[in-house]
Amino acid sequence: MTTSPAPWSSFAIPGAVAITTGVDGLSRITVTNPHAEAEIHLHGAHVSHFQPRGSRPVLWMSAHSLFAAGKPIRGGVPLCWPWFGPHASDAALPAHGFVRTRAWTLVETATHHDGRTRVVLTLASDAATLALWPHAFVLRLTVTVGSTLDLDVRVDNPGELPFTCSEALHTYLAVGDVRQLRISGLAGTTYVDKVRQNQRFTDPGDLAIGAETDRVYLDTIATCVVHDALHARRLVVAKEGSKATVVWNPWVAKAQAMKDFGDEEWIGMVCIETANALDHAITVPAGGSHHLVASIGVEPA
Repeated sequence: MTTSPAPWSSFAIPGAVAITTGVDGLSRITVTNPHAEAEIHLHGAHVSHFQPRGSRPVLWMSAHSLFAAGKPIRGGVPLCWPWFGPHASDAALPAHGFVRTRAWTLVETATHHDGRTRVVLTLASDAATLALWPHAFVLRLTVTVGSTLDLDVRVDNPGELPFTCSEALHTYLAVGDVRQLRISGLAGTTYVDKVRQNQRFTDPGDLAIGAETDRVYLDTIATCVVHDALHARRLVVAKEGSKATVVWNPWVAKAQAMKDFGDEEWIGMVCIETANALDHAITVPAGGSHHLVASIGVEPA
């Protein structure tokens, strides 16, 4: 890597925040503090690494991920907006919206008095976004790196009419073996099962994964805990401003079908996504705003 050109270099903080450009040409922010280390790409405002001190990495990244302009990054925490999944009426539009492949603007870096580090990025509508989605917007992602990874997506509507959007912090968690874990926090919650023709079901207890899983849990504000027996730890995803939680693992066939996903990589990951989708799409009034917040941490088992 080489030092990133201005203006990003002015946001560097010696010993805490470095801004570099990789051979792929994408600028990234590396955070190092007494609590953890992290990496954030300006491409998509994508958090690709978070590792608390004394812990394994919390986020999973594919070794086959594409790091290229116009392509989404596979793993970490992609931001899905202003729609989730395929576009409702035009399959030619990009899945999960367009902001995860846009170049964001770095507007702030700071060190908190307790040693945590804050990084703020923004993205505003322009002619290219208006061609895909006809609404003015401003997005502001605040990433706070401490013993937990705290993500706050603020959606502002500067227009004269309300708009409706769906959204998700599509968090990929690194696990020892997805077949040996259980997920608590969603018992008794109705979910839409995308693997079974979008039928709705309810699980009476903790979730175990033994096949392809693609579920949107509805009307839930609960914290989810991934109990990872092989790594002897719990991965905790708490949230605010979200009424849906998505759980996803592609399993064997779908992993093999994706070019940016290794054939066996499904074993080491599970997605617990903080979302507002399907029944819980968000309407932001003219001049109004909305926050989607996730806090991702790790605890010993």
